[in-house]
Amino acid sequence: MATAGAFAFWGFIPLYWKLLAHLPPTEALAHRIAWSLPCLLVLLPFRRRGRELIRVLGSRRTRWLLLASTLLITVNWLTFLWAVSNERVLDSSLGYYINPLVSVFLGFAFLGERLRRLQWVAVALAAAGVVLLTVRYGLPWVSLTLAFSFGTYGLVRKVADVPPMLGLLVEIALLTPVTVGYLAWLGARGEGAFGTGDVTTSVLLAAAGPVTVVPLLLFADGIRKLTLATVGFLQYMTPTGHFLLAVTVFGEAFGAAHLVAFACIWTALGLYTYDLRRRLTLPAGRPGP
Repeated sequence: MATAGAFAFWGFIPLYWKLLAHLPPTEALAHRIAWSLPCLLVLLPFRRRGRELIRVLGSRRTRWLLLASTLLITVNWLTFLWAVSNERVLDSSLGYYINPLVSVFLGFAFLGERLRRLQWVAVALAAAGVVLLTVRYGLPWVSLTLAFSFGTYGLVRKVADVPPMLGLLVEIALLTPVTVGYLAWLGARGEGAFGTGDVTTSVLLAAAGPVTVVPLLLFADGIRKLTLATVGFLQYMTPTGHFLLAVTVFGEAFGAAHLVAFACIWTALGLYTYDLRRRLTLPAGRPGP
C-alpha cells in the first residue's frame, strides 16, 4: 500500500504544482530543493544512516557519479515544473510512460544487458509512437527530456550503488547552496515570492519539502516488500494520473495523433509488463516527479 500510495501521490502531484504555476519554474524548483534538505536531515539520524553516508562520500568515484545524478535530476524536475506551468502535462505523462522502455534501452546500450524479443518489440512500438507525434506536432522534447533524464539518472544511480535516501540527501545538499543563493538574490531584488504578503503561496512553497520527501519515504519503505514486476505495474499510476489530469482537468488538447501514439505506447508497456512478470528480479527505487 505504501508504494501504491507513493505512485498515486506522484500521479496527482501536478495539482499541487499547478497552484504555483504563477511562479517561474526555477524559483519553484529552488524552494523544492531548499525545503527538502531540512526534512532529510531530520529523518536521516532516525534511520541510522550517518555512518553509511560517511562511507559513501569517502569514494571519489561515487562522489562524481552523484554529481552527475544531481545534474540529471535537476534537469528532470525543472522540465517537469516547466511542463506543469506551460500546460504540457500531457507531454509529462508521455515522458513517464516511455521512461521504463528508455531504461531498458539504456541498460542494453551501456550495461550490456540483453533485450529479449518482446522488449525489442516494446521499444520499437514506443519509438513509433514518438515518431508519429514528431511528424504531427514536432519533436516532443518535453517528453523525451523527462524520459531520458530520468532513465539516465536511474542508470547512474545503479552504477553508483548508493541507497536511495542517502543518494537523494547528497544530491539535495549539493544543490542547496546554489538554490539558497538564488533565492537570496531574488529576495534582494524584491522578486521572491516567499514571505512577500501572499500567505498561500508561502505555505505552498514551504510544503515543497514534505511533498518531495514523504512519498519517497513511502516508496522506499514499500518497495522492499514487492517484486519488480509489481513495482513495474504500479509505476504506471504516475503517468496515468498525469494523463487524466491533462485531459479532464487541465483541458489540454488530445487529438487523433495523440490517441494513436499513446495506443502504441500503452501496447508497448503491456508487452513490457508481461515480459517482466515472467522474469522477476529485485526492485530498485528512484525519486519521482
